Parts: sequence; structure tokens; C-alpha cells
Amino acid sequence: MTTQSPRTLPEVAVPANAPEPGPHWHGSLSLRYRRDGERTIGSDRHDGPLRVLKTLHPEGPGTCHHVLVHPPGGIVGGDRLDIDIDLQEGAHALITTPGATRFYRSKGPAAAQHVSARVAAGARLEWLPLETIAYRGAIAANRMRFALAPGATMIGWEILALGLPAAGEPFDAGRFEQHVELPGVWLDRGTVAPGERIGRLLLDSPLGWDGRTTLCTMWCASGDNWAPAGLESLLHAARERLAAGPDPDRAGATAPHPRAVVVRALGNRVEPLWSTLRAIRDDWRRLLWNSAAVSPRIWRT
Repeated sequence: MTTQSPRTLPEVAVPANAPEPGPHWHGSLSLRYRRDGERTIGSDRHDGPLRVLKTLHPEGPGTCHHVLVHPPGGIVGGDRLDIDIDLQEGAHALITTPGATRFYRSKGPAAAQHVSARVAAGARLEWLPLETIAYRGAIAANRMRFALAPGATMIGWEILALGLPAAGEPFDAGRFEQHVELPGVWLDRGTVAPGERIGRLLLDSPLGWDGRTTLCTMWCASGDNWAPAGLESLLHAARERLAAGPDPDRAGATAPHPRAVVVRALGNRVEPLWSTLRAIRDDWRRLLWNSAAVSPRIWRT
């Protein structure tokens, strides 16, 4: 963990004998949010398959909910999806998905999803996609960067599920990189490569995944340092929920910086952890913004 962000992110390693990429998707989606009186107005522009399914305001005009969809159904080797997010002053956006993001097996080329967000003063961002599934043999990178101006705040999570263990398809081959960055505050980067000795040790060791197949990473962050009492309240709320969760010995919350609180939780399935993450999100909403616990409608379908 470091507080300094690299200027250039290295690409995922691809075997030297990998075949040339075949037909693939390059998709981009630009999301813009601005405040107009009491209303947050969201606009989008897409190129390729990634797009906004629906714009909703279920909790009033001040918060714009966007549901993102990827009609091809999954990301394969050679695909790249870019999501660019810009929140102007005072805007509040919640971004989610109707289903899992799936990285399928690759014959050699790497797949990638890059998310880059800028959150202006007084703006609020909730980045809350459903889980990411890395299928057996996937070679992929999922990279997220959230730049918060002074006065900006956000809540986000990334839920990574390896393979399809219930179907007898473990993530026993491939390579998956996850990168989450709050510039100057927190940089979290890890690579899962079960075909390599160190990668296998990471998955099996109690210092790593401890034999589990799901890793939840959740955070709340600010463009300013929180007062010690406020930081402690955010930590306490998360720790109480984790203690009552399905596997409290494999979960924890910490503050790597006065502007960020980070939660980790391990499990063998997403579903047992889902209610815990939602409860933490509801608590953080109340503490940060005095907002009600309103969830996206798509989560109930």
C-alpha cells in the first residue's frame, strides 16, 4: 500500500506465444453530472456496447441513479471498456449495474476495464456495481481511479469472485489484476495468478485469500481530512456490521489515511456478504450525508 500513484500503469502480462487478438469490443462511456437547482442532471455518451440502461431519481431530484449495462454479456480477451465520470459541484450520482461484470477465459490477449472519475467540491459519488466474476482462464485487469477535490466525498466497493466453484470451475488458471486508486491517499493493487507458485500461495495462505474465493473491498473517502471523531464513527459503524457478519474473523476495517476508510471481507460466496456491505453503505450514507438508506431499484429485481 502506498500514497503515491504511478503515472503509467503497466499492462497485464501476456504469454509470448499468445495468438494475435481477433475481433473484440472497444467500448467507452462518458458520464457527466451537474447540479441544476435542487436536481442532479446526468448525461451520457457512449461508443460501443457499454451504455446507460436507465436514469432514475428514486430518492428525489437531488440524486441521480444510473444503471450501466454491457449487452455482449461479458468481457473477453482483447476487449477494453473505458468509463469516464465527471461530477460537477454539488452533484450526487449513484452508479450501479443490473448484474455481474464477467471476465471470460482468454486465449492470450488481455481484457481490461478502466474507470476514471473526477468529483468536484461538494459533489458525492457512489460507485456500487454488482460483483465482478473472473472465469477460469481469464487474463484481465480491472482498474479504477477516483480523484476527489476538497469538499468531495464518495462511497465505493469492488466485489471480486474467482471462478464458478459451485459449478466445479475454480479460478485455477489465468491472471487477474485489480487496481483501486485515490490519488495521493490510497493505492490498492493486487494480482491473482493461480498458475504461478506465489499466486497459489496467495490464494491458500491465511495471509492472503485463506482458501476463499470472494474478496470484498469497500471504501469511503473525502477530499479533505476527516476530524478524528468523524473518522472513528465511520470505522466503528463498519466494524460493528462486520462483527455481526457471516465470517467476522476474515473481515476488518481500517483507515490508511485521514481521508479514507477501507473495509475488507473474505468469503466463499457473494450472497452472505451482500447484506453486510449494504448495511455499511447505509450507515456511511447517514454519517456522511445524513441521507436515508435508499437502494437502487435494480437491486430488488
